Amino acid sequence: MIDIEYRHSEAELEDPTIRRRSTGAMVSYIRDLIFEMQMADISCKFTETICDGPNTVLINKMTIPEIIEGLEIKLLDVEESCDLGKGGIVQFGRPILDWKREYIEDIPDTIMKNAIAKVFADANRNQIDVIQT
Repeated sequence: MIDIEYRHSEAELEDPTIRRRSTGAMVSYIRDLIFEMQMADISCKFTETICDGPNTVLINKMTIPEIIEGLEIKLLDVEESCDLGKGGIVQFGRPILDWKREYIEDIPDTIMKNAIAKVFADANRNQIDVIQT
């Protein structure tokens, strides 16, 4: 089970350059992720909590920096991707993995999905260990 909790204050976000410029946009983003996981038959739930303190996302009670600590997240090279031979999409703006860590709302989709995947893999590994013993 993937349990995602978004803890945030009611204060408006101060930086207009972040990916999700409001807590409402972040809630919508997380709900879309939950929907994608449910469509893939992954058991998950989402909780939104309004509190004082810094905004954060917890996945199975761990913060994203705790989850991704030690992970090497890298993008596929052209030779490794299934788009070999196709023209690349030209993108303007910030690099994909650029993240203003003081705003959880600025987390790149790639990092968020890697954090969820790691928690899911760890949970399944623990479940397999219990069944085999």
